[in-house]
Amino acid sequence: MKPILLRALCAAACVFLLSAASPALAQTPAAATATATSPPKVLRLALSSRENNLDPAQISDVISSALVASLFDAPLTYDPLARPAKLKPNTATSLPEISENFTRFVFRIRPGIHFPDHPAFKGQRRELVAEDYVYSIKRYYDPASRSPTLFHYENAGLLGLSELRKKAIDSKKPFDYDTPVDGLRTLDRYSFEIRTARPAPRLPYVLANPAIAGALAREVVEQDRSTIGERPVGTGPFRVAAWTRGARIVLERNQNQEWRRYDAEPNPDDAAGQALAARFRGRPLPMLDRVELTIVEEAQPRWLSFLNRQIDVIELPSEFVTLAAPNGQVAPHLGKDGVRLHREVGVRTWYTYFGMENPVVGGYEPHQVALRRAIALAHDVEREIRLLRRGQGIPPQTILPPGVPGYDPTLRTEMSQHSLPRAKALLELYGYVDRDGDGWRERPDGSPLLIKHRTETLLLNRELQQLWQKTLTSLNIRGEYSQAQWQENIKASRAGQLMMWSTGWVAALPDASYFTDVMYGPNKGQSNHARFNHPEFNALHEQQRAMPDGPERFALVQKAMTLAVAYMPIKATSHPMINWLTHRGVEGFVPHPFVRDFWRYLDVDATNPAP
Repeated sequence: MKPILLRALCAAACVFLLSAASPALAQTPAAATATATSPPKVLRLALSSRENNLDPAQISDVISSALVASLFDAPLTYDPLARPAKLKPNTATSLPEISENFTRFVFRIRPGIHFPDHPAFKGQRRELVAEDYVYSIKRYYDPASRSPTLFHYENAGLLGLSELRKKAIDSKKPFDYDTPVDGLRTLDRYSFEIRTARPAPRLPYVLANPAIAGALAREVVEQDRSTIGERPVGTGPFRVAAWTRGARIVLERNQNQEWRRYDAEPNPDDAAGQALAARFRGRPLPMLDRVELTIVEEAQPRWLSFLNRQIDVIELPSEFVTLAAPNGQVAPHLGKDGVRLHREVGVRTWYTYFGMENPVVGGYEPHQVALRRAIALAHDVEREIRLLRRGQGIPPQTILPPGVPGYDPTLRTEMSQHSLPRAKALLELYGYVDRDGDGWRERPDGSPLLIKHRTETLLLNRELQQLWQKTLTSLNIRGEYSQAQWQENIKASRAGQLMMWSTGWVAALPDASYFTDVMYGPNKGQSNHARFNHPEFNALHEQQRAMPDGPERFALVQKAMTLAVAYMPIKATSHPMINWLTHRGVEGFVPHPFVRDFWRYLDVDATNPAP
């Protein structure tokens, strides 16, 4: 969902203790599974960036998405151990009934799931019902939500909802949640139906992501729409117990979790997974009583927190890979203390985009394309991976990463190539030359050529910006370099105000469309930050998204991706290797590419702590 949407907003430290900020959220005492003789099971984590808010319809960053996944329930989820990713029911009784060439989907919700207590429920137990999903999906269409992830539903073409949204915008009246539409309706108390204008074979994946399909209770939202992102109330495994914006979040076991059990079906050849599944099968979820999350944006203090046993799990910053995991093995000094290493190629792509509507770096004329391709050729991807990522990455051929269906490991494109002579020759050929003798190139019409690059304020981002400065300087292109908080950058990016921004994209779904979405013209201002809008690419995107997975669809995906390489709206620079470390006592940790709140499946052994 992001650009990598690993930073978030709010510099103000506004503390929300649930007893004061939202009385209805402070119902369940901590340590629900602890007894008089056993301490609470507590997992401590450090997050690499700030949360945005906790309203599913308003978020697109990874951190907020992970938190929201713990607070709200989507109808479907993923098997925690099956690979490749496999859907399974969550609040639904089964996988959806799909018919009419992937244009009709019926979801049936399990009876007996309840929201936690809240004043809006007026003292009554509030059951999760089908109408909660219908209402929650409609919230993405409500112009007041300003949802950055609406494209998931609009691209599927839910019948009648885009028209209802347009009516609200044109009339400048509130979105009408009660107007019936053919594309989204309840069939009975526990069943709802989605109908789409075109085949949407992978729509069920959207309904497995709580950040896109989590259920909210309408009466809670309508109690105060303006603060719903600060007082989340859902049926998820956890609830917010304390929150200091941008600093610390404490999650506690939610009420009414009796229905949730550990159930996994790992691959037959996965011996470790089979053993874990047998050990955990049938256990009540969540197994933890509390999760304490601290925001530590810089890598060094986050790493020191892990070494000092102040946190239990860490996504290892690349700066410390050679120290902690040399040659892909946990370092001996850590291994002897029970630290374990878990490695995976992330379903992520780091990239730098060019603003395609910017008069300097954008456009589709040959000389405009040549400028972007020259800059891309001059940027040494392997050097960035070697120096900045400490070798923990794969040079991309397109923005589509490994682990997503449609990725082709044999594909080779100009995306990963580095040739300064070719880059300079391209610039010379298309008229980007130094006309006034000051050492800097001008544009073909003789006007100044100035490239403005934006990134965040963290050390790693500043080091990356220095690499881009060297790239532009090597081409005799004058650059201007600035940094800002991620939330400021994302706001400017969605408005089309940035010329170049180094960011990235993390897969939320096992679907190649999630990456073609990044360059699909109608998604400008949402997933399409580069604002690329090419008719042939748009047509390929639309054609492939209606097809079931298979060689024919994947061939269209690759055709779209290689077309994008030719126009170079985005310079992909790495598919990162993700290294996780866990301390002794953390049990059941198996990274899942599309389950961001991994703690929902973890246990901790308080009797076997790290020394």
